[in-house]
Amino acid sequence: MTNENLKGIHHVTAMTDNAMRNYKFMTEVVGMRLVKKTVNQDDIQTYHTFFADDEGSPGTDMTFFDFPNNPKGLRGTNSISRTGLRVPDDAALEYYLNRFEENNVKHGGIQELFGKKVLPFEETDGQRYQLFSDENNEGVAPGKPWKNGPVPEDKAVYGLGPIEITVSYYDDFKKLLQDVYGMKPIIEENNVTLLNVGAGGNGGQVILRRDEGAEGRQGYGEVHHVSFRVEDHAALAAWEEKYRKMGLGNSGLVDRFYFEALYARIGHILIELSTDGPGFMGDEPYETLGESLALPPFLEPKRAQIEAAIRPFDTRRNK
Repeated sequence: MTNENLKGIHHVTAMTDNAMRNYKFMTEVVGMRLVKKTVNQDDIQTYHTFFADDEGSPGTDMTFFDFPNNPKGLRGTNSISRTGLRVPDDAALEYYLNRFEENNVKHGGIQELFGKKVLPFEETDGQRYQLFSDENNEGVAPGKPWKNGPVPEDKAVYGLGPIEITVSYYDDFKKLLQDVYGMKPIIEENNVTLLNVGAGGNGGQVILRRDEGAEGRQGYGEVHHVSFRVEDHAALAAWEEKYRKMGLGNSGLVDRFYFEALYARIGHILIELSTDGPGFMGDEPYETLGESLALPPFLEPKRAQIEAAIRPFDTRRNK
């Protein structure tokens, strides 16, 4: 029998104002490894960069589109409003607090959210993040910290944390998350709910907030979509059939080479479901992940055209 249950968060894809600046921030400051430098398969003049744990494990990818001439996003409701990142413990938050101070990163100081220690921070283009301490955390297992990164392994980001979604139609959206995706509310406070996905814990949670103010607009500094994990092709095909029976419009199965995907727009929020495999090491060895422009086989014949169109940047670590 196919197990089509969601397993947790797979990845978050956001939009950046500059691929090179973003690369430096994510690797040199946040300490995540660039595991794949490729292009948006639907817009081949656009970089798609994947930052993750040491091996590019599912549930650890923060990815970015670098759309040319993309306007600045507008913060507001009906959007994915903040991305969570996991660190091992409270001491890691203290380490990052000092690191952010040294690198002039805008942050909100260490706070408490749903009984967990968190550290909200921002990138210079306005992208919003939040570090979550895994101290006393249970549920979805983390990835592996980047071995050759600038952050000590016992402090480093090693996975995605709870994803914050803000909507004006809070009750209806919460019901959809429960009825369609099987998410389970575990904490409900005034105008905010924490929901478990799969095994839950920091690697499998959504924070849903009510905001009936002005609507946001996508652009750089904002999130494009969130993806949740499914086991394999059979599970994803079962979801396609489930969407069909529910009358939910969707993309149909899409082969992204590194994983298979299925997209559906739930209200204003684009939700992707992605398979755990095949992963990022099928076309590059572990040692040089992310150092060259990687293209899936169907785009390889267009390599010269693509390399002429995108702005090159050097990600080799032994320059």
